Amino acid sequence: MKMPSGPAIVAGLLSFNAGYVDTAGFLGLQGLFTSHVTGNFVTIGAALVFGHHGIINKVLALPEFVLVVALARLAGSAMRRRAWPVLRILLLAEVTLLAGFAALTIGHGPFPDADTAIALIAGFVGVAAMAIQNAVQRVHFASLPPTTIMTGNTTQATIDAVDLVTGAVPPDGRAAVVKRLGQLALGIVLFAAGCAVSALSFYLYGFWCLLLAVLVAAIAASLPLKA
Repeated sequence: MKMPSGPAIVAGLLSFNAGYVDTAGFLGLQGLFTSHVTGNFVTIGAALVFGHHGIINKVLALPEFVLVVALARLAGSAMRRRAWPVLRILLLAEVTLLAGFAALTIGHGPFPDADTAIALIAGFVGVAAMAIQNAVQRVHFASLPPTTIMTGNTTQATIDAVDLVTGAVPPDGRAAVVKRLGQLALGIVLFAAGCAVSALSFYLYGFWCLLLAVLVAAIAASLPLKA
């Protein structure tokens, strides 16, 4: 079996980081999702019912996310016109934001009230980092499964597996479906691993665990990439 290389390796690292950062943000910022921002609508409802803190950061997460994706898109277009290495620069921007997220949370956390000014700033930096990752995946890794949203990946993987088992895929299309299923499965496993490792690391080390996310993102940004 052909081993993953190039963009697939970068996408795998980003999948791990998406689960990792999302879990750390959820545990340390009163249920804030940094990458799967629509999940914050659910936690807003829970906070309203049970009176938990962190409503403001969840309400602001979606417009913040949209703003950063728009800025990343505009910046990418401008850099492309100048023949700059867009992908590398955007990944380095994510590394920088993750480092800022780690510094703010380590320096000022824990946050019993996630609606304080410093907690809101920390949450915004974390959301911004993952917004850039989402934008990068859509533009530069569009042929690969999403690195941050596993619902669609799990659905497609299940459909592909059923079709392969039942023979619904024609012989000349099996190779493509098998390849896609492998990519989907790898992303799902790495995302889940990121969640599990983050939960344990946060329990043991608190926000210091985010240093691993910075390292993983830096490795992804350092690998051979197309601009």
